[in-house]
Amino acid sequence: MPARDDDFLTLFQRTAAASPTRVFARFPVRTITFAELDRMSSALAGWLLGAGVKVGDRVALMMRNSPVSMAMLFAIAKADAVWVPVNVAARGDNLGYILQHAGPAIVIADDDVVEIIAATGISAKVATLGQAERAAAAAPAAPPVAGSDPDRPFAIMYTSGTTGRPKGVIVSHRMLRLSGEAVALISDAKAGDVMFMWEPLFHIGGAQMVILPLIREVELALVERFSASQFWTQVKAVGATHIHFLGGILQILLKQPPGPLDRNHGVRAAWGGGCPRDVWRPFEERFGVPIRECYGMTECSSITTANLDDTLGSVGKPVPWFDVTLRRPDGSLVGAGEQGEIVVTTSQPGALTRGYLNNPEASAKALRDGAFHTGDLGSWDCAGNMYFHGRMSDSARVRGENVSAFEVESVASRHPAVEDCAMIPVAAEIGEQDIKLFVKPKAGATIDPVELSRWLEPQLAPYQRPRYIAVIAEFERTPSQRIMKHQLSKRTDNAWDRTRARKHE
Repeated sequence: MPARDDDFLTLFQRTAAASPTRVFARFPVRTITFAELDRMSSALAGWLLGAGVKVGDRVALMMRNSPVSMAMLFAIAKADAVWVPVNVAARGDNLGYILQHAGPAIVIADDDVVEIIAATGISAKVATLGQAERAAAAAPAAPPVAGSDPDRPFAIMYTSGTTGRPKGVIVSHRMLRLSGEAVALISDAKAGDVMFMWEPLFHIGGAQMVILPLIREVELALVERFSASQFWTQVKAVGATHIHFLGGILQILLKQPPGPLDRNHGVRAAWGGGCPRDVWRPFEERFGVPIRECYGMTECSSITTANLDDTLGSVGKPVPWFDVTLRRPDGSLVGAGEQGEIVVTTSQPGALTRGYLNNPEASAKALRDGAFHTGDLGSWDCAGNMYFHGRMSDSARVRGENVSAFEVESVASRHPAVEDCAMIPVAAEIGEQDIKLFVKPKAGATIDPVELSRWLEPQLAPYQRPRYIAVIAEFERTPSQRIMKHQLSKRTDNAWDRTRARKHE
């Protein structure tokens, strides 16, 4: 069990004092040592305090990955303020909702999104990246002294909002520390490793990575965003030993044309969540990289279970500070092979979120009797390995049967022309609901809904087969590359209709 009473800021300051010239992170524009990050973050903390930020105030960052955005995380911690990460792609009502709901004392943003923020009409002070860069370059005064309670809030991290309004998860210093400890466990990080980072710092998948150089002698190598076509070139260029995956990343990479770097990249492990069973071995065989799968949520310090023994399709067993049970709707425990809601408890006080910002109803629903009810479905095998089966709410009710989107999408994604797909329920003319399937063709391919429907027929139960199929050019995605299903059209007149097609045969 790792020592977890020191918060991550204490760890950072200790390491910066002991190893000032050690590299913390590499960006395309520059490399940052611990000493440089310490100086920059102290200068920025002083700037925040000079701008009127007080202890416990919220500071919203709408910034792409950069040396300054990295330093701002530690600056906010040094100022004992609370970080509110915001997706730089957010716009309009969704952006306005987060900024109004979070109530930041100041918003610091990349120069090109300042006008977008202004259009929301928020009253908070807004500062630009240029201002932050000038502050970071200044000589710091005496560094501010932050609090020492590891359970004080450090961030309000808004969930992806794939099915509705995002909720602001209260993340403590301890929770972020534990997320990094879990990354070290699942990735098997060792001294000298280089962790490739495409994920943005404004997502927990990126934020948790800033802990790793504090607890292992590793370096971070950051790029601005995920690029399927440039992925292995970027990985090779930085000498990465580890890659991280979420959502459909592995499927997207596997469907890229074969290239000379497929087996010539230097990566020894791919870790993350969301690897379908049928993608697992093909990815390992093509790229020569073992999969290390995990499961978790921001609310549970990011990672709850880890697959450390290569059990195909499994998300593994709980990390040392968590326990997991799978429960039926009446609260009783399920047996091996039976699906139940994933419910998380902890032996480490403070490892679970204290709740959602200004949302007592959602907090009370998720946190009951000292346990976090995830709303996700899982099952056990006889060896105690857990398997993930999707969101309880991500399903359709068709002719009296519950249809899991996860199961339908897992089959449809195997079609050779499909790069990615998403299933949603839509209103049925008769009965409860029908299924609408959205599919994105892989590069250079076309998808015929008639052919796809026939291909799906022998692989799905009759009630699982989509009635509607819509071919689209691109999906709107969260920072973790998950499809934003609540943005998908529930109209049925803009898609191929299997029932109508049969009537005309």
